[in-house]
Amino acid sequence: MFHSTHVFTGETIYRRPAQSHTEFTDELNRLQTLQQTFAQSSITERTALLQQFADSLTQNQERLAEMVCEEVGRCLHECRAEISKSIELIRYYVRLAPELLAHKTIATQASLSQVRFEPLGVVLAIMPWNYPVWQILRFAIPALCAGNACAVKPAPSVARVSETLFDLVPKGLPLIGAWLSHEDTLQAIEDTDAMAFTGSTHTGRLLAAHAGKHLKKTVLELGGSNPFIILPDADLQRAAIDACYSRFRDAGQSCNAAKRIVVTHDIAEQFIPLFLAECAKLQTGNPKDPSTTLAPLHRQDLRQTVHEQVQDAVAHGAQCLSGGYIPEGESWFYPATVLDQVNPNCRVWHEEVFGPVAMILRADNPDHAVALANDTPFGLGACIYTADTANAWQYAERIQAGSVFINRHTSSDLRLPFGGVKASGYGRELSEFGLYEFVNVKTYWQK
Repeated sequence: MFHSTHVFTGETIYRRPAQSHTEFTDELNRLQTLQQTFAQSSITERTALLQQFADSLTQNQERLAEMVCEEVGRCLHECRAEISKSIELIRYYVRLAPELLAHKTIATQASLSQVRFEPLGVVLAIMPWNYPVWQILRFAIPALCAGNACAVKPAPSVARVSETLFDLVPKGLPLIGAWLSHEDTLQAIEDTDAMAFTGSTHTGRLLAAHAGKHLKKTVLELGGSNPFIILPDADLQRAAIDACYSRFRDAGQSCNAAKRIVVTHDIAEQFIPLFLAECAKLQTGNPKDPSTTLAPLHRQDLRQTVHEQVQDAVAHGAQCLSGGYIPEGESWFYPATVLDQVNPNCRVWHEEVFGPVAMILRADNPDHAVALANDTPFGLGACIYTADTANAWQYAERIQAGSVFINRHTSSDLRLPFGGVKASGYGRELSEFGLYEFVNVKTYWQK
């Protein structure tokens, strides 16, 4: 069952049953036929349909943002930013795809040798709830540019906004919703040509194993526990502001947030009060209220998981400097929580914390800070704050992550590849590299 709840009021706002296997098979057959026609169209024709889609999203931008706010729980200004970035994403690929997908002639002993980028077919995407528009389009738009079709299984708890998004897809653009049960999702992996998944590492392993059994190309964007390294010569006030923003935006429910604040011993006592002062400014409340800066969590069970991780950390020697309790009242708020003296016996050392909890790790020196940054199963992103940017580049090369930001918090940029290593997954989204994930890079040779 796909079931959307208003996060702030608790009321049910949307329900729909899962498709039967027969219903999805019929939809998939139609999608495969449409994909064949779509793949034979020119790149200009494809991008024209994508431009129509961007125009439709622009016309419905505020409506979509309010739906995301109600179903996910993030602050309305954060939801507006998600829709704006999604529209920008489409227009970015509309501009670049013709150049990036052009045939590439390479000189060999042949009279003509080329590399062409051809679609794989139908790509199944299994998507999360936290960015219900951005996550879908981040995968789908480059795949569509290349001539693929996309069948998207949205998260059950954001069904209303997902269906609204699919309703805005122009006729002829092969992007549909796949309203599947878990069992039928596994079958759909077998019946389609490739898979994209964004979500937990545990689920990613299971789905990738099933896809691998059937030799399906996959891209996985999984969890993260990003280190935020602060070296002794950093601007501590700037670092405190950025660390607070990165950790607590979107109620801390972002894989790419700063989750582990790694600070050297000699500046820890200066930095921590600055960081706590920024955290104290956060204001909970109705996420549609402009004054709210810390939104509720998406579901009650998610808040309970976060709280159990915090309790476990304290039980194993961590100090809770702020927050750390479940507040009274409606909705699923959790206060901005800061844990100090976190150690490897704590669950939070090894697990992703998907909520408003920051961990402070104290390093002996910059080399130790890099070692602590790498002491995690995850490898999505990292950042380093220092006045010595030359040294920062040397440390960045030693960090095991898909991206490293210097003197800026981690984020995604349309022009740069996004993805991770280790338990954060594999493959890349965004930029030209994301465009080439779901293509057959095909060689042609003529004597």
